[in-house]
Amino acid sequence: MSEPQYGEPYLAKGNEAICEGAIWSGCRFFFGYPITPQNQIPEYMSRRLPEVGGVFLQGESELASINMVYGASASGARVMTTSSSPGISLMTEGISYLLASELPAVIVNVTRGGPGLGNIAAAQSDYNQATRMGHGDMPMIVLAPDSVQELYDHTGWAFELADAARAPVLVLADAILGQMMEPMRPRVDSPAPAPEKPWATNGCRGRAPNVINSLYSDPENMESVNMRVRARYEEVSKQCLRWAEHQAEDAEDLLLVAFGTSARVCESAVAHLRAGGTKAGLLRPITLRPFPSARLAALAESCRRIVVVEMNLGQMVDDVRLAVEGRCPVEFVGRTGGNIPSVEEIVEAVAPQASSAE
Repeated sequence: MSEPQYGEPYLAKGNEAICEGAIWSGCRFFFGYPITPQNQIPEYMSRRLPEVGGVFLQGESELASINMVYGASASGARVMTTSSSPGISLMTEGISYLLASELPAVIVNVTRGGPGLGNIAAAQSDYNQATRMGHGDMPMIVLAPDSVQELYDHTGWAFELADAARAPVLVLADAILGQMMEPMRPRVDSPAPAPEKPWATNGCRGRAPNVINSLYSDPENMESVNMRVRARYEEVSKQCLRWAEHQAEDAEDLLLVAFGTSARVCESAVAHLRAGGTKAGLLRPITLRPFPSARLAALAESCRRIVVVEMNLGQMVDDVRLAVEGRCPVEFVGRTGGNIPSVEEIVEAVAPQASSAE
């Protein structure tokens, strides 16, 4: 595979980067409904998609929008929708239908404070919703960018993964990432062509009709669908599992585990802790599902303690503890309701114990 080719950087908002990443990847259909803090995405797509021969349509609701995604995907198109927290909750049934029907799509959640309608501040309280989405027994790949550049790159990547897995892929962002501006380098090369989709309902053209369905009355048939989707997910997971490390190799005293905006705060916390004599480091999961369990377990072998930092009440802690399997203590530091843990709060919460362990 050739290396990506990037053009000159320019300042872009995270929500705009999501749109440009999707357009670069070949997405030509967007259906969505407005909700803050992702409103710039449908606004931007309403202008940009017609410029590239695409179709933008604002549905009358989140339920309508996700079912429009179902229809476009069934025809073989690359299609995306975006929403935020309660809007994603409304889409959950349709996402499960996409999974059962083996249809690829990209869904972006720019998370807000909750539960309920909550507020429009940044949060990570949709981790459990994202990684354990919907009813039934099917897995879904979840990506967690932490910069404007990654929002661009990973949205494009999500379309490739969705086609390979024949399933929806979720990109989990938050209000900070969606609204912030950073330099972004656009791709100037061409994306890999979308794979052939012989299952698509795009006209028979002399072949037998394709039927796309999520209703299987026979339990044996339903089980075979579940196993087929699971096998495809496992295969794609081997290729897409990804994480990033920051001074983690010698983090003997303390390893922070965080994703998205929390991970950016943790990088500064690591610098403060290191300056104070604590050998601290950071592991940042980029794929929340699949989760980088093996690497986390390996780092736990030589670490005194692990602290999970999130903008919620500790939703990733269970996945970290399952990965660590008792090799060292796992603790939690975080804020909820749209609050972001500060560098000082993290350092104050972990430094006394870190120093006493020495």
